[in-house]
Amino acid sequence: MSGFIEGDDRYQATLFPERLDDYVGEDDPVRVIDVFIDDLDISGLGFKSEPAATGRPGYHPKMMLKLYVYGYLNRVQSSRRLEREAQRNIELMWLTGRLAPDFKTLADFRKDNGEAIRLVCREFVMLCKKLNLLSAKLVAIDGSKFKAVNSRDRNFTRAKMKRRLEAVESSIERYLTELDEADERELDDDDAETLKEKVSKLKEELKRLKKLEARMLEAPDQQLSLTDPDARSMNSRGTGVVGYNVQSAVDAKHHLVVTHGVSNLGSDRGQLSTMAEEAQTVLGVERLEAVADKGYYNGEELLACEQANIIAYVPKPRTSPNKAKGLYDRSRFKYLKRSDTYRCPAGERLTHRMTTTEQGKTIRRYWSSACSGCMLKPKCTTGKERRISRWEHEDVLERAEKRLKKRPEMMRARRSLVEHPFGTLKSWAGSTPLLTKTLPGVSTEISLHVLAYNMKRAINLVGTQKILDTIRA
Repeated sequence: MSGFIEGDDRYQATLFPERLDDYVGEDDPVRVIDVFIDDLDISGLGFKSEPAATGRPGYHPKMMLKLYVYGYLNRVQSSRRLEREAQRNIELMWLTGRLAPDFKTLADFRKDNGEAIRLVCREFVMLCKKLNLLSAKLVAIDGSKFKAVNSRDRNFTRAKMKRRLEAVESSIERYLTELDEADERELDDDDAETLKEKVSKLKEELKRLKKLEARMLEAPDQQLSLTDPDARSMNSRGTGVVGYNVQSAVDAKHHLVVTHGVSNLGSDRGQLSTMAEEAQTVLGVERLEAVADKGYYNGEELLACEQANIIAYVPKPRTSPNKAKGLYDRSRFKYLKRSDTYRCPAGERLTHRMTTTEQGKTIRRYWSSACSGCMLKPKCTTGKERRISRWEHEDVLERAEKRLKKRPEMMRARRSLVEHPFGTLKSWAGSTPLLTKTLPGVSTEISLHVLAYNMKRAINLVGTQKILDTIRA
């Protein structure tokens, strides 16, 4: 092999062996993991930092945390793969001091320290504040569906169960018909026996589905998942996904995730104020702007944001049933605050007639007595008169609509901000985004994903050395 670069002889002994530290570069991201976690006061985060008085000594929580952060930073999320990496990866040998816990110990650590790991994720956001990587003025909020380990075939909703029961009953009926015809056609005994076996198996499947249906109907949301009991069927871009709804609030300056959350509710409608207020707390600001898509539009949520001094930019969904029928929608009726009336397209006034309470909301009703003789009535309503309902805090919604009209660029900014982290996380996770089960386990896993994303982003923005200097300062 002369003429080529040759490697060292693997059997050659060395008088002065090289140190593990020689294999880790000065700007290697693994040094950030090491210094950041060493600097943490883990006893205040909820980790068990004191060794047991009796029994075999356990691994230090800081070492276990370093292993997991390194794993998620390098797309090694599985506890079994982490176990192998700890035995052969020089960076991990340097990071852990050549310790290599087994996969069960690793999996138990992640399962038992969910809340503490989430707080570690928040501690890194605090470090990003020190590095001046956060604007603390605007956050974009969005949710994304992450596929659970529960397959669609092992998830049951009322509609799915109905379809499966009908399919099984239809198959049983078809095979029974074939058995009745078998006598007339004088089929072989083997063929008849095969049909009987199929009918018997389908009847067993029917019994199984009936039992599952009873369990499903007992659930609060009438949904049942067999592999992961907390996973739920959700609509994601027109396709059914059995998984979790991951929420995030992303800072406008460098797309860093300020806070995050996980739920098994398919809708984002009740998430806006919770995420915005958490981001406000983490950033430590009195006033914050938050932008979200129309899936977050909800009157109570906008009111809660306004009361917390959060300026929300959320577009109103255009889902008027009257407009779909070719009738005037609500936007054609202008509210006159001084007189507390509505002006209709014909110029008539709709006055306040009654006040009701619906689902805890105080609703005021307005209508006019002039509708019966109005020339525009065929374009306005099919009833006796056109009625307008107004929530007692409707002015909150009107202010939100005006804000967005003045600053339409906020919605373009939202897309460029919040889609980036989710796209990156799903790309890193690959075809199996989630490896854990139940809501607490998935929340822990997402916290590790977010921590790894923020850490890699910060390293790319300011470099390893600046982060190390900031931590040590």
